[in-house]
Amino acid sequence: MKKKKSSQAKGPKLLKSMIRHLEQQGRLGEEKNYIQHGTTTVFAHSVRVASLSLKLAKKLHLRVNRKSLLRGALLHDYFLYDWHEKDRSHRLHGLYHAGTALKNAKKDFHLNKLEENIIARHMFPLNPIFPRYKEAWIVCLADKYCAAEETIRPFLSAGKNLKCGLLSTMKRAGRKKIS
Repeated sequence: MKKKKSSQAKGPKLLKSMIRHLEQQGRLGEEKNYIQHGTTTVFAHSVRVASLSLKLAKKLHLRVNRKSLLRGALLHDYFLYDWHEKDRSHRLHGLYHAGTALKNAKKDFHLNKLEENIIARHMFPLNPIFPRYKEAWIVCLADKYCAAEETIRPFLSAGKNLKCGLLSTMKRAGRKKIS
Protein backbone atom coordinates (compact mmCIF):
# COMPACT_ATOMS: atom_id res chain seq x y z
CA MET A 1 0.00 0.00 0.00
CA LYS A 2 1.37 3.43 -1.02
CA LYS A 3 1.82 6.06 1.62
CA LYS A 4 0.11 9.38 1.06
CA LYS A 5 2.45 12.30 0.62
CA SER A 6 2.40 14.59 3.61
CA SER A 7 0.59 17.90 3.34
CA GLN A 8 3.93 19.55 4.09
CA ALA A 9 5.28 18.34 0.73
CA LYS A 10 2.19 19.73 -1.02
CA GLY A 11 2.70 23.25 0.37
CA PRO A 12 6.01 24.09 -1.34
CA LYS A 13 4.86 22.48 -4.60
CA LEU A 14 1.60 24.41 -4.52
CA LEU A 15 3.52 27.62 -3.79
CA LYS A 16 5.90 27.06 -6.72
CA SER A 17 3.11 26.27 -9.14
CA MET A 18 1.12 29.31 -7.93
CA ILE A 19 4.14 31.58 -8.47
CA ARG A 20 4.60 30.18 -11.99
CA HIS A 21 0.92 30.70 -12.80
CA LEU A 22 0.82 34.28 -11.48
CA GLU A 23 4.02 35.17 -13.36
CA GLN A 24 2.66 33.73 -16.62
CA GLN A 25 -0.89 35.08 -16.34
CA GLY A 26 -0.09 38.46 -14.77
CA ARG A 27 2.72 40.78 -13.80
CA LEU A 28 3.99 39.12 -10.60
CA GLY A 29 7.51 39.00 -12.07
CA GLU A 30 7.56 42.83 -12.19
CA GLU A 31 7.76 42.78 -8.39
CA LYS A 32 11.40 41.66 -8.80
CA ASN A 33 12.19 45.18 -10.03
CA TYR A 34 11.16 46.94 -6.82
CA ILE A 35 12.60 46.99 -3.31
CA GLN A 36 10.15 46.55 -0.45
CA HIS A 37 11.99 46.49 2.91
CA GLY A 38 15.75 46.88 3.38
CA THR A 39 17.29 45.07 0.42
CA THR A 40 14.39 42.65 -0.13
CA THR A 41 12.43 42.88 -3.38
CA VAL A 42 8.66 43.03 -3.33
CA PHE A 43 8.66 39.63 -5.07
CA ALA A 44 10.92 37.98 -2.46
CA HIS A 45 8.86 39.57 0.33
CA SER A 46 5.61 38.27 -1.17
CA VAL A 47 7.02 34.75 -1.53
CA ARG A 48 8.25 34.81 2.07
CA VAL A 49 4.84 36.01 3.30
CA ALA A 50 3.12 33.23 1.33
CA SER A 51 5.48 30.57 2.66
CA LEU A 52 5.17 31.76 6.26
CA SER A 53 1.38 31.94 5.91
CA LEU A 54 1.27 28.26 4.97
CA LYS A 55 3.55 27.38 7.89
CA LEU A 56 1.44 29.38 10.36
CA ALA A 57 -1.79 27.73 9.22
CA LYS A 58 -0.19 24.31 9.61
CA LYS A 59 1.40 25.09 12.99
CA LEU A 60 -1.89 26.46 14.33
CA HIS A 61 -3.83 23.47 12.93
CA LEU A 62 -6.15 25.77 10.99
CA ARG A 63 -8.22 24.54 8.10
CA VAL A 64 -7.70 27.10 5.39
CA ASN A 65 -8.27 27.52 1.69
CA ARG A 66 -4.59 27.07 0.78
CA LYS A 67 -4.99 28.17 -2.82
CA SER A 68 -6.64 31.45 -1.83
CA LEU A 69 -4.23 31.91 1.08
CA LEU A 70 -1.29 31.66 -1.32
CA ARG A 71 -2.83 33.78 -4.07
CA GLY A 72 -3.75 36.50 -1.58
CA ALA A 73 -0.32 36.41 0.05
CA LEU A 74 1.52 36.51 -3.29
CA LEU A 75 -0.62 39.43 -4.49
CA HIS A 76 -0.88 41.39 -1.23
CA ASP A 77 1.76 43.91 -2.39
CA TYR A 78 0.92 43.87 -6.10
CA PHE A 79 1.15 47.68 -6.34
CA LEU A 80 3.85 47.51 -9.08
CA TYR A 81 5.79 50.73 -8.50
CA ASP A 82 8.89 51.84 -6.59
CA TRP A 83 7.48 53.50 -3.51
CA HIS A 84 10.93 54.83 -2.59
CA GLU A 85 10.92 57.23 -5.56
CA LYS A 86 10.13 60.83 -4.68
CA ASP A 87 6.72 61.16 -6.27
CA ARG A 88 3.51 62.71 -4.93
CA SER A 89 1.57 59.58 -5.87
CA HIS A 90 3.75 57.53 -3.49
CA ARG A 91 3.03 59.71 -0.48
CA LEU A 92 1.36 57.76 2.29
CA HIS A 93 2.25 54.50 0.56
CA GLY A 94 1.53 52.51 3.72
CA LEU A 95 -2.05 53.74 3.78
CA TYR A 96 -2.87 53.36 0.08
CA HIS A 97 -0.83 50.53 -1.42
CA ALA A 98 -3.28 47.78 -0.40
CA GLY A 99 -5.98 49.46 -2.51
CA THR A 100 -3.58 49.84 -5.44
CA ALA A 101 -2.51 46.20 -5.12
CA LEU A 102 -6.16 45.08 -5.11
CA LYS A 103 -6.97 47.20 -8.17
CA ASN A 104 -3.97 45.78 -10.09
CA ALA A 105 -4.74 42.20 -9.04
CA LYS A 106 -8.38 42.53 -10.11
CA LYS A 107 -7.23 43.86 -13.48
CA ASP A 108 -4.94 40.86 -14.06
CA PHE A 109 -6.79 38.00 -12.32
CA HIS A 110 -10.23 36.82 -11.30
CA LEU A 111 -10.20 37.01 -7.49
CA ASN A 112 -12.65 35.52 -5.05
CA LYS A 113 -13.90 37.44 -1.98
CA LEU A 114 -11.36 35.74 0.27
CA GLU A 115 -8.41 36.79 -1.93
CA GLU A 116 -9.78 40.32 -2.19
CA ASN A 117 -10.06 40.54 1.59
CA ILE A 118 -6.51 39.25 2.09
CA ILE A 119 -5.10 41.90 -0.24
CA ALA A 120 -7.29 44.77 0.95
CA ARG A 121 -6.87 44.14 4.69
CA HIS A 122 -3.23 43.08 5.02
CA MET A 123 -2.29 46.50 6.41
CA PHE A 124 -4.46 46.25 9.52
CA PRO A 125 -4.17 48.08 11.95
CA LEU A 126 -2.67 50.93 9.86
CA ASN A 127 -5.77 50.59 7.69
CA PRO A 128 -8.30 50.30 10.53
CA ILE A 129 -10.74 47.79 8.99
CA PHE A 130 -10.42 44.26 10.38
CA PRO A 131 -9.61 41.33 8.10
CA ARG A 132 -12.77 39.22 7.71
CA TYR A 133 -11.35 35.72 7.20
CA LYS A 134 -8.76 33.65 9.08
CA GLU A 135 -6.64 33.48 5.90
CA ALA A 136 -6.57 37.29 5.82
CA TRP A 137 -5.49 37.40 9.49
CA ILE A 138 -2.73 34.88 8.80
CA VAL A 139 -1.35 36.90 5.86
CA CYS A 140 -1.63 40.11 7.90
CA LEU A 141 0.47 38.57 10.70
CA ALA A 142 2.96 36.92 8.35
CA ASP A 143 3.41 40.24 6.53
CA LYS A 144 4.20 42.07 9.79
CA TYR A 145 6.74 39.44 10.80
CA CYS A 146 8.47 39.37 7.40
CA ALA A 147 8.50 43.18 7.13
CA ALA A 148 10.12 43.52 10.56
CA GLU A 149 12.75 40.88 9.82
CA GLU A 150 13.55 42.31 6.37
CA THR A 151 13.86 45.83 7.80
CA ILE A 152 16.34 44.93 10.55
CA ARG A 153 18.31 42.31 8.55
CA PRO A 154 20.65 44.89 6.91
CA PHE A 155 21.63 46.18 10.36
CA LEU A 156 22.37 42.68 11.59
CA SER A 157 24.25 41.59 8.47
CA ALA A 158 26.35 44.77 8.56
CA GLY A 159 27.86 43.49 11.80
CA LYS A 160 26.05 45.97 14.00
CA ASN A 161 24.78 44.58 17.23
CA LEU A 162 21.22 45.86 17.15
CA LYS A 163 20.35 44.48 20.58
CA CYS A 164 23.28 46.18 22.28
CA GLY A 165 22.62 49.38 20.36
CA LEU A 166 19.02 49.43 21.50
CA LEU A 167 19.96 48.63 25.09
CA SER A 168 22.56 51.41 25.25
CA THR A 169 20.09 53.87 23.73
CA MET A 170 17.47 52.86 26.31
CA LYS A 171 20.00 53.24 29.15
CA ARG A 172 20.97 56.72 27.95
CA ALA A 173 17.31 57.69 27.67
CA GLY A 174 16.70 56.39 31.21
CA ARG A 175 19.45 58.64 32.62
CA LYS A 176 17.99 61.79 31.09
CA LYS A 177 15.72 63.85 33.28
CA ILE A 178 12.25 64.24 31.90
CA SER A 179 10.94 67.74 32.43
